[in-house]
Amino acid sequence: MKRPGPLLTLLAGLVLGLFMLTLNATSGTKTVSSSTQREASPSASPKKSANPSPTPTVTPSPTPSKSPVANASYAGRTGDDTASVAVTVRDGKAVAYFCDGRYKEAWLRGPVKDDGSMKLTAPNGAVLDGKIEQGKKIRGTVKDEGRKYAFTADKAVKPSGLWRATAKVRGAKIDGGWIVLPNGRQTGIVTRDGKAASAPRIDPETGAVTVDGQQLTAQPVTP
Repeated sequence: MKRPGPLLTLLAGLVLGLFMLTLNATSGTKTVSSSTQREASPSASPKKSANPSPTPTVTPSPTPSKSPVANASYAGRTGDDTASVAVTVRDGKAVAYFCDGRYKEAWLRGPVKDDGSMKLTAPNGAVLDGKIEQGKKIRGTVKDEGRKYAFTADKAVKPSGLWRATAKVRGAKIDGGWIVLPNGRQTGIVTRDGKAASAPRIDPETGAVTVDGQQLTAQPVTP
């Protein structure tokens, strides 16, 4: 009987080869799996920086709107009671009349500031400085022919206020101005071709007035 040595050796080598092949296959699978896992593992997310606090928006305080000076008329007397003063305010402008009822008069005009103050001037050089106080009255001064007159003019409601009439009467140029005070008192001058004289009374309800026998109609004066 022949000895089985070579056959056993061959079988042993075959078994060893299969074992090694199986081991390699198993190791390769594990290696690929491990590599795949490493590739599939998400990379560490970069640390997110905290969002900076938003810069607070500073809203400027609204500038208080200035109320325009209300349209109104004012009429009063000087402190020494020698003359009357009337002022009419419309849309930030003013016209005024200073009159002593005999021979002295001045028509003045100018702007009114938001605080109610005004400086009005006349062609003859007269100047009125005044200020509206709470929409109820005007206090100020009129400087005319080198003399200064303090005055107070209260708010006037028609028919009181400032009136004027211009016309040609018997060839003469007539220019009349009237101040009607809240108590009904009137002061006025009519100039005939530049010559001043006391004015006749007007009807403050209608403005009707008769000058040198001719009836005229005076109108409220506005700037």
